[in-house]
Amino acid sequence: MLLGSLSLSVKPQRGFGAAWVALALALAVHITDEAANDFLSVYNPTVRAIRARIWFFPMPTFTFEVWITGLIVAVLLLLALSPLAFRASKGSRRVAYVLAALMFFNGTGHIVGSLCMRDWMPGVYSSPILIAASVWLWLSLGRVTPRTDAELRRR
Repeated sequence: MLLGSLSLSVKPQRGFGAAWVALALALAVHITDEAANDFLSVYNPTVRAIRARIWFFPMPTFTFEVWITGLIVAVLLLLALSPLAFRASKGSRRVAYVLAALMFFNGTGHIVGSLCMRDWMPGVYSSPILIAASVWLWLSLGRVTPRTDAELRRR
């Protein structure tokens, strides 16, 4: 009975905020997986090989320090923006659509890449977590009640 009443009292905005934080933490786990398994040793040569065939390929190559620093900053920024997600602000909802899609394709890319290479790609172990968190964030967007900015300021 208590669990049933708790689930009824959770507001959709809170669910969206929880899904946002879960995706940020899933991304942190995924980055750790990539770093521990030398992701750049696969990524950088792949980008160089594609650039040799397609001169305008827009993906950059990275040093480990630049790559890890940028990703840590991204995760910290997502966590810092989580109060906006818990309020379901219009901006956080817009970002969430893009973020959920990107992280879903990131996770599936690791899995598909592993199947194509017939070897485990760095980051594949955490990809199901990233995909699940992406789906949760996407689905939570459908349950959020859109509010005006004036309503958000009154809270």
